[in-house]
Amino acid sequence: MIPPAPWADLPFFQTDWPAIRARLTGLDFLPGPDAIFRALELTPPEKVRVVILGQDPYPTPGHADGLAFSVTPKTALPRSLNNIFKEMHSDLGKIPANGDLGHWARQGVLLLNTSLSVLPGAAGAHAKWGWDRLARQAVEAAQRDRPLAYILWGNHAQKALSGLARPQDLLIETAHPSPLSARRGFFGSRPFSRVNGWLRKQGAAPIDWAGT
Repeated sequence: MIPPAPWADLPFFQTDWPAIRARLTGLDFLPGPDAIFRALELTPPEKVRVVILGQDPYPTPGHADGLAFSVTPKTALPRSLNNIFKEMHSDLGKIPANGDLGHWARQGVLLLNTSLSVLPGAAGAHAKWGWDRLARQAVEAAQRDRPLAYILWGNHAQKALSGLARPQDLLIETAHPSPLSARRGFFGSRPFSRVNGWLRKQGAAPIDWAGT
């Protein structure tokens, strides 16, 4: 569980990570040591263009892959991700072949959870461990290179990154895609085309959200 080199100078890895790592030692946590920093590994700070913030990894063994909202390729879509794909189809007319969002991360979409570990069957088990400081620091580091587009679904994500968006950034805040709230402003929000339109205005390539 070595912090990815491009992010290793974040204060979190000196002040908070040693204690969290010690607490994780010996635990059967998800998504496991090989995937815990996958979001940071796939999207170094200088490549971040879009930020999507989740809460914590899926607590069902075999589902979490280290990216917010993403699941391993053969896993059936969780309800929130299914709604994300419904909105994408409505917005763009196409969706990815499966729930692995690694192709988003490789294009500069930082898919970071506010907690990077969880116990099997115990959602939120590590939410109070101090992981959330990493999310803010990571976004602040990414801001140094370029304007960012923020897609913040739900109160948790909006509170976690409150005050970080600047006038030059794009900020999209809507209800969470969960079935409990998706019809209260998530559906119809068209985040994917809005981000791509904004990126084009920046002179940047759009995100291939469907992975075509």
